[in-house]
Amino acid sequence: MRRFFAVLAVGLLACSAARAQKEPCATAGTNNAFLGIQTVRLWPGDAPGAKGKGCEDTPTLTIFEPRNGSGNGSAVVVLPGGGYERLAAVHEGREVADWFTERGFRAFVLSYRLSSHGYLLPVPLEDARRAIQTVRARARDYFIDPNRIVVIGFSAGGHLAALAATQFVPGNPDADDAIDRVSSRPDYLVLGYPWIGAISSDTSHLTYCKLFNVMDRCEALRAAYSPDLFVTKDTPPTFLFHTFNDQTVPVEQSLRFYEALVKAGVPAEMHIYANGPHGVGLGGSDAVLDRWPNLLEGWLRAQGLLSVDKSGVGKP
Repeated sequence: MRRFFAVLAVGLLACSAARAQKEPCATAGTNNAFLGIQTVRLWPGDAPGAKGKGCEDTPTLTIFEPRNGSGNGSAVVVLPGGGYERLAAVHEGREVADWFTERGFRAFVLSYRLSSHGYLLPVPLEDARRAIQTVRARARDYFIDPNRIVVIGFSAGGHLAALAATQFVPGNPDADDAIDRVSSRPDYLVLGYPWIGAISSDTSHLTYCKLFNVMDRCEALRAAYSPDLFVTKDTPPTFLFHTFNDQTVPVEQSLRFYEALVKAGVPAEMHIYANGPHGVGLGGSDAVLDRWPNLLEGWLRAQGLLSVDKSGVGKP
């Protein structure tokens, strides 16, 4: 039975991979002012630890503007999934960004470095932290409130988002780089079927250690990069969504994170649907699952993120 689920998980990952973006990765400078899209590098030169100068070595943020006149001062950093092998940049990236911009957010889709290209953890986490710091440090330029930053992640991107929310850096006020001076803590966290238990030596389900041949140090990695182990009262308010019969990432992983949030006294809302495969993004054409974004919208409204910031920072 364990072998059956292991094979099934690999098969489902392959299906998810087929849905993932196969176009060339995001390249800085590929801007389209007419469509309100801009791509920027996270670091002005080579990223720390870069193995080359290709786009797979260069983490970027692709920025989507809110519809004209609709900016409310809120921002979202989107972390697509893809098993740390590739990025599902359409249904867990671009489509998500568009959903948020329709609601007045300025959206930032992160193209982080992947373990399939030799960038093992903590490199993707360093990229995620830098992305949040970049958005916060340039809040005035982006017409957003630096205290209204949401991070949303799906699957492996959900694991990464949860790590960014539980292992943030406070910022160094003495740093030469203004981006390094601000905190990388997101103000709000949204997780879609997050791969919370990615780092595990249990091969009956999908595991980062098996995928990237690091089983020999899996326990050390698990202790360092399991988000549920690092939840504290300072973890941001969280919204979670999962399906009961997800065969790639068991729902128990989200439940474990939710339980850690409750124990730490962190406000959290979780929705579990009975049926649905892994990797559904915003729900697609599923008559039931495509309702979960409505629940997210209600949660965002309750946080005050859909109302216009009173300082007027959302207006260019």
